[in-house]
Amino acid sequence: MSPYRPIVGTLVYLWDRERDAVLMIRRDARPDDDHYGKVNGLGGKLEVDEGVSEGLRREVHEEAGLELTDVTLRGTITWSNFGPKREEWLGFVFLSRAWEGEPPDSNPEGSLIWIDRHQLLRACHDDPAERAAANLPMWEGDRHFVPLVFDEDPRAFHGTMPYDADRPLRWTWERL
Repeated sequence: MSPYRPIVGTLVYLWDRERDAVLMIRRDARPDDDHYGKVNGLGGKLEVDEGVSEGLRREVHEEAGLELTDVTLRGTITWSNFGPKREEWLGFVFLSRAWEGEPPDSNPEGSLIWIDRHQLLRACHDDPAERAAANLPMWEGDRHFVPLVFDEDPRAFHGTMPYDADRPLRWTWERL
């Protein structure tokens, strides 16, 4: 077996508790984008010699013009054979409940939209009809971990989700 050499990235869900809405990006700006048409949290790849928190803050500033003032690590995920390029990823997943600034309507990757948290969690439901009713085009595997981002357990989750291009093969996780 060969060593795992992932792309390291961050993913954050900004939760406005007063409105009970989550800031997400609808990747609708570039048809050549591997995430085109999907709704996702903010974040991206770390740069060389960049720490995880530094990369998280840079990505949120680049994508939404915001400065995070409250961030909690909610979990880590390894994805293998992910997406059309079948990339290996190690993702650090965060929740932010406070920030400074107001996000623009869009950025070069897509539209920034506020989604009702209950709609987001409905899109993660086990029942396919419930997921379809939420009308949020997310990566299929996101439905497994997004509820863990918003649950009450203070411990971080650590999961593995092998993909076959666009389809997750399984999801295993634990809390330590």
